[in-house]
Amino acid sequence: MTENTSGMKLRFFTRDRRLYSTFFPLLFVITLQQLAALTVNMVDNIMLGSYTELALSGATLVNQIQYTLQQLASGIGVGIVVLGSQYWGKKDTEPIKSIISLGIKAGLIIGILFFTVSFFMPVKVLGLLTNDTLIVAEGVKYLKIICYTYIIFAVSNSLMYSLQSVETASVGTIMSISTIFINMCLNYCLIFGNLGFPELGIRGAAIATLLSRVVELAIILIYVLFIDKKLKMTLRELIRFDLTYVKDFFSTSSMLLLSGGMWGIAQAAQTAILGHISAAAIAANSIAVIVYQTFTVVGSSCANAASITIGKTVGEEKFSLIKPYSTTLQAVFVIIGVISATLIFSLKGFIVDFYSISAEAKELSLKFLTILSVVSIGSCYQYPAAFGIVAGGGDTKYPALVDNIFMWFFTIPFAAASAFIFSFPPVVTFCLLKADQLLKCIPNAIKVNRYRWIKVLTRK
Repeated sequence: MTENTSGMKLRFFTRDRRLYSTFFPLLFVITLQQLAALTVNMVDNIMLGSYTELALSGATLVNQIQYTLQQLASGIGVGIVVLGSQYWGKKDTEPIKSIISLGIKAGLIIGILFFTVSFFMPVKVLGLLTNDTLIVAEGVKYLKIICYTYIIFAVSNSLMYSLQSVETASVGTIMSISTIFINMCLNYCLIFGNLGFPELGIRGAAIATLLSRVVELAIILIYVLFIDKKLKMTLRELIRFDLTYVKDFFSTSSMLLLSGGMWGIAQAAQTAILGHISAAAIAANSIAVIVYQTFTVVGSSCANAASITIGKTVGEEKFSLIKPYSTTLQAVFVIIGVISATLIFSLKGFIVDFYSISAEAKELSLKFLTILSVVSIGSCYQYPAAFGIVAGGGDTKYPALVDNIFMWFFTIPFAAASAFIFSFPPVVTFCLLKADQLLKCIPNAIKVNRYRWIKVLTRK
């Protein structure tokens, strides 16, 4: 908290302009970047949903594999941001280059692993998510092509987080916006067979995404190697095997990496629970989740922006600013959550009408979105509080632990019991799958406001 001229204390918002000048520009460009990426998914979602419900359901299953990969890649990326932003606060860029090189190699290993499993065992992988053979068959068409994007994405994602650690996020926005236009145009041509192109259906959507990922990687590599003036990395520095900071990097990111993997598996398990209920539940979940992710994108972007802001402040050793900064950020998170909830609830009917789905799937979609409108308030607070403030301050173990404790000891067992033992309606099961987003607000609020998470991770 800070004091105004009359001596009264401001409870929620600091008057230190450095917070706002750092946090909000980062939030703006990271939000645009993530919104662009989500728009690509929504375009795929809507276009495949208007093609056939079977194509939509097949792509949804495959997207759970992509989501697991994203969570692992995010664990690597957050590790880069947390450690890199503290060195950035010290104005020491040489360690950041070594950390980036390690992050890229870790991402590449994960991408190759996911490609190998998906390419050679697609039926077995998708069969874990549903017992509907028609959906699995459709999903295999998509997965056999989309798996090539896994290697590309893992590398470009590490590079994107690397630039964020030094407060350069605009290139990620440019990268994602280019993907929107490429993906939309190619989807229009290749899914439906427009403008003289063959009608490829779900395969067309996969090809469009693959080409978009290639362009993404090209853009960010050109920026890092030829345009960026902060790090001035060379190709040799990018690919070298420098193990100087390997212990620092993996001690920071190992728990995040483990958490990301477990969280991705948990989301796949959630899809499997709904997938074994009905095809309508899969379609409804696909629609509800992509709408939810789109309208809470500002809240999730707060985590990255807060992590960089807090990490830089710790690196500068301005510890007296941590408390007022974190108090202000928490207030911002809650406000964004309320706005997100209002938008989801108000626009749910309008959005669902865009989809050519069965009456059952449409009814479930509306109910799921009503639940998510409430859940969004919790997720917009608890996620950036843990993965933004706490992780950015140096404690990367706490958010990893709390996420997985709630997921594996509450969400998955209770939802599975609801679906398979008690045969409760899909809406009840869906409520149990999302309740942790509200429950985690309590421990995360306690953790943040005790200020025992401030750790200097940089070397002297």
